[in-house]
Amino acid sequence: MSETHGEVWWTELMTRDVNAAKEYYSAMCGWTFDVMPMDGGGEYHIAKKVERMVAGIMDMTGLPGMDDTPPHWNSYFAVDDIDATCKATVAAGGKVLQEPWDMPGTGRIAMLQDPTGAVMGMMTPDVQG
Repeated sequence: MSETHGEVWWTELMTRDVNAAKEYYSAMCGWTFDVMPMDGGGEYHIAKKVERMVAGIMDMTGLPGMDDTPPHWNSYFAVDDIDATCKATVAAGGKVLQEPWDMPGTGRIAMLQDPTGAVMGMMTPDVQG
């Protein structure tokens, strides 16, 4: 296993009020934000502490299956092989909620549910730390 396998690699807030979230986390955590355009429209807000990227914020309005979902944080764990991790999750009694997809410049990502019902992302980062 790599040194980064199992680390919390990224975390992001899914919300319907990005501006209010940015104001809150700016005041509470001292974060600043960069905006990155997303494929298909929309924006992804990168939270930064000084110059280090620490989290993302995304508008969940209109996303499929999210109508009744409250705002929430998602954590993404680094794994050496996301495809093998998906198979192992199913074998352990969990579920693959969103099959792995490639995000250029970021890595290969999947959304999973562990055997207890907790949802998280796991990813094989493009660059292992």
